[in-house]
Amino acid sequence: MQILMTLAVVGVLGTCTYGTQAAAADIKVLSTTALTSVLPELAPQFERTTGHKVNLTFATAATLAKRIADGESADVAALTPGAIADLTTKGKIVGGSSVALASSGIGVAVRAGAPKPVISSPEALKQVLLAAKSVAYSDPASGGASGVHFANVLERLGIAAQVTAKAKLSQGGTGGLVGDLIVKGDAEIGVQQIPELMAVSGIDIVGPLPGDLQNVTRFSAGIPVNAKESEAGKALIAFLRTPASLAVFKAKGLDPD
Repeated sequence: MQILMTLAVVGVLGTCTYGTQAAAADIKVLSTTALTSVLPELAPQFERTTGHKVNLTFATAATLAKRIADGESADVAALTPGAIADLTTKGKIVGGSSVALASSGIGVAVRAGAPKPVISSPEALKQVLLAAKSVAYSDPASGGASGVHFANVLERLGIAAQVTAKAKLSQGGTGGLVGDLIVKGDAEIGVQQIPELMAVSGIDIVGPLPGDLQNVTRFSAGIPVNAKESEAGKALIAFLRTPASLAVFKAKGLDPD
């Protein structure tokens, strides 16, 4: 599921370390859902400083990578490093434009106020998942990193059939998060990237996946070759790497790279 968020706060052009343009630009950003909690907060700050306008589209990295590969234009692509590298090889991302942003792990959450189960070991997590009436996670078929990894976790724990039978799958994008399914009562417990869980109010994060069941996903940004506002896109990426911006990443559950 894809949501287009237009953040139209326009300010006065200023001079700063990440650069500006003489004229305001409309910057189209295609971003992985993992940055849902970060970019909507940082984009207005960038807009006020530069006068540019930032248009954010969120979906899974795999979905957006396919759209870019198929020719969709954008000024900034914020995806996984693997997706950026593949698109660069295909001539869809400008070589050398990739910039590391942050990384995150996968967590487990329940509805706010509900008892927090013990997930301190793989065996403990296994028993919690078996006992839960319903389990929400990203649909692996959508290509979301957490969903693909969690499907592998279920196989490793030997409970794929049992959990799949009671799974509630989210499709990604704002409004299609695992936390939303928990809040609505559709799922008793959920698993997703920690920043995506933190983006939903009404749930409590139990903790990260334990031990070697954890998987850390990294996120990078690059400039598509068909960008209409490449210089403004570069300025936005530079802004995302400023200390103040990186502090926001950290506050939202992402580890700055």
